[in-house]
Amino acid sequence: MRYIMALLFTVMSGSAWAHAWTPTYPELKMSYVKDVYVAEMLLWNSRADVSYYTFEVYTDNWEHIPWAMTDGRTVNVQYLERKKINIYIRKADVPRVRYICSLSLHEKQRLSASLVSSRVCSKVK
Repeated sequence: MRYIMALLFTVMSGSAWAHAWTPTYPELKMSYVKDVYVAEMLLWNSRADVSYYTFEVYTDNWEHIPWAMTDGRTVNVQYLERKKINIYIRKADVPRVRYICSLSLHEKQRLSASLVSSRVCSKVK
């Protein structure tokens, strides 16, 4: 009986949705701008309730590191769409970079059944 109850709770438990943020271990490469490095990332939106994403760069201690992006800090990615995201980081900040994260954003006007934001981070090599 105990196993049946455990199986029932497992099957009936709520599921979580997140987006895909790849590669898992990106490499920072020299960009076309002097003293600026770039991480080439790919975002796949698997959430029908979210269409906007923002990005963050952190150190080992989760301290924010300034970075730049050509398209702005917030990107519109429709449901089941893939988008290439380039994260540009100054050469002076490269030794401190450890995580590059994507965070789903909800529109204020549209209330969703799930108001859960998903954050997916990649660890820099």
